[in-house]
Amino acid sequence: MDSVEGNIKLLLQGKDVEESQEFCDFTLDMQNEVTAAKGVAPSTPADFTPTLRDNVCYIVAAVLVNDEGHVLMMQEAKSSCAGKWYLPAGRMEAGETIVEAAKREVLEETGLETDITTLIMVESASGSWFRFVVTGNVLGGTLKTPACADKESLQAKWVEDLGELSLRGNDIYPLIQRAKQYCARKEEPWHPMLLPINKPHTRLLLRLVIAIRKRVNNRLCILTSDKTATHLPVTEVNPVRSLHSTLRKYMTEIFGSDLPPHRPQGVLNVELKTSSPSGNHDGMCLTLLVPVRKALEDVPLIDKYSWIELSKPVGEDLLNRMGKNMTVPLNVIRSDFPSRYDDSRGKRSIYHHSFNSCLAKNIQASQSILHSELQHPSPTIRVQALYFSPPELKSIHYF
Repeated sequence: MDSVEGNIKLLLQGKDVEESQEFCDFTLDMQNEVTAAKGVAPSTPADFTPTLRDNVCYIVAAVLVNDEGHVLMMQEAKSSCAGKWYLPAGRMEAGETIVEAAKREVLEETGLETDITTLIMVESASGSWFRFVVTGNVLGGTLKTPACADKESLQAKWVEDLGELSLRGNDIYPLIQRAKQYCARKEEPWHPMLLPINKPHTRLLLRLVIAIRKRVNNRLCILTSDKTATHLPVTEVNPVRSLHSTLRKYMTEIFGSDLPPHRPQGVLNVELKTSSPSGNHDGMCLTLLVPVRKALEDVPLIDKYSWIELSKPVGEDLLNRMGKNMTVPLNVIRSDFPSRYDDSRGKRSIYHHSFNSCLAKNIQASQSILHSELQHPSPTIRVQALYFSPPELKSIHYF
């Protein structure tokens, strides 16, 4: 119990969990066995190895807001979108951390040096494309002017009204909205500053903090896996399915087909440190908070999982993180439409991606564009998400 509760404390502080090994309770091989048992041919090789820019893609995007509420934007130089405006953003390079990649992109594209202070959003398309959205403060440098144009960008400037610009992609509206809300939070409760953990992983992993109340004493309990040493449950992410699909399959593995009502609350930490050369440890681990909306006494478990009761102070701290804006949001772009996973009524229910009740839907994206722009030849990412954020429809850009 001490080690599990200690790890909950560390996660709430934005720190790395203390584990003697990389746990994985539900591997791709196990998932393929479950799929095959249903008479369906598995679509993912059990020995999938994440390799940067080959079969996995990590994007960083920096949303910097000054004291006047203006947003730092850059004008594209590359031929496919020359003259268009976008946030400083781009693909992570071999050996980089998320923070290093964000600082590099901002410096290359705007000329400014930055202090990255926190993640504000994580986005995913299939289980092998991720965009990490960060914010921070400008420390120095010189804002790039047209006279300093190069292959990275034509210029950069602080922008008050995005409507005055010709944008490369309208998907940045929700990102900017989130950053402005964070910067203007003042006394409103928000999640503490959360920086990614520079920790290498050889697989794509999803760690779950599944929380539930015990009716008899109203105390908060956490699900643990007892398959080896007691630890928080971890599943391998299916790279050809959405994160929501991976989550649901793992929850079914834990609880059976009659899932208790639950809903992902948000991200508690991100562990990622790409390798150089690529392929040695280009995996990552997301830790996701998942509250269960039913009493512990009414939720049966399958073998090798159990509940551990948290001390009252730690339980209260974790309960506080279940409030609005108290975790980093995870936005999943699905093959049908962007959505928020929800099993709050004991059955699968898809909620539209919501920023002030924005609607969302998808259109078919060109595979050739994804291959050339994303440099990610997986045939599984075939869609381009659209966010409807009044007054117009917004499209996401995959790089």
